[in-house]
Amino acid sequence: MENESLRDIQFTADLSQFIAIETVGDDLISGKIYDPLAQNVEAIKNYFEERDYSVLFEKQGGHHLIRFGMAMPQTAGKSKPIINIILLVATIFTTLLVGSINRGGNPFAHFLDLILGIPFSFSIILILGSHELGHYLEARRQGVDATLPYFLPVPHPLVGTMGAFIRIKSIIPNRNALVKVGVAGPLVGFLVALPVTIVGLKLSTLQAITENKAGIALGSSLLFHFLSKLFFSHVPNGYDVMLHPVAFAGWLGFFVTALNLIPVGQLDGGHIAYAVLGKFRKILTIVVVAVMVLLGLHWPGWYFWAVLTLLLGLRHPKPQDEITPLGKKEKILALVALIILILTFMSVPIPIATIK
Repeated sequence: MENESLRDIQFTADLSQFIAIETVGDDLISGKIYDPLAQNVEAIKNYFEERDYSVLFEKQGGHHLIRFGMAMPQTAGKSKPIINIILLVATIFTTLLVGSINRGGNPFAHFLDLILGIPFSFSIILILGSHELGHYLEARRQGVDATLPYFLPVPHPLVGTMGAFIRIKSIIPNRNALVKVGVAGPLVGFLVALPVTIVGLKLSTLQAITENKAGIALGSSLLFHFLSKLFFSHVPNGYDVMLHPVAFAGWLGFFVTALNLIPVGQLDGGHIAYAVLGKFRKILTIVVVAVMVLLGLHWPGWYFWAVLTLLLGLRHPKPQDEITPLGKKEKILALVALIILILTFMSVPIPIATIK
């Protein structure tokens, strides 16, 4: 008890230049951090970390709370990329397989038919990889420990993959960093998907609709519809646009971008919403899940995404610093993310009657 009292006195003396201290407890200091806020938060964080304490900053009413405790020893070694490489190679194979079959190839009978799947496989891997590398590089720039991308090979007859993800292995330092890490993936993925889509539409053709020629109808986002009209301003009756595999990969890239930017749970949009709205995001979460359920009446796939969102969890891990407000740059990035969501969102990605 005496040691704790001495510690509290020491904390009060050392930190009084950064914060007007009101109370000091076993693991909590409350008070009002002086301006400049971000600079003093960083100074307090460094003070505790130099003494092997972990520290969190919260705001409660007009008070700033500093929660601290003994830091856990870092025992985990550097992760090896062997699993990432194996999953990447497997995903290249499954996307090659799907791309080949959808081009009329039969790689099971003629292995070299896999070559037909290269345009689709290369394009979708490029888009998904760029998305995750955007997260990874920005996380590292913000001092956040993150893994390399894990691709998910799935023998789905249309896409051959369920996407990719990275794991965040350390706490996000603040809400500004949370926005930057959250936006980086969709923004980079979108910027790659855009030229891929343009090239793919350039390679696409008009074909007559016949009973012998079955196809899958796809919904269009605002952006994909606009780009399609640039290349196919007039589609005669009895004809339809036959998307080149590269264009289909671009369509998927837009779709994946929109899904990730939905502002709920552990999705990229959920990270951004948490940083921008804080506790008010809970209202938005209820609204978004309700909208997904309603959209499921028109495309049952939304039921799957609503359930998946609930399974992944609606709660969001707190950043280390919840006190420092968002900067102007981060607010603009959040607005850019919202604009990209509006441009790429499709309420009905695949109409129920898809066979023509």
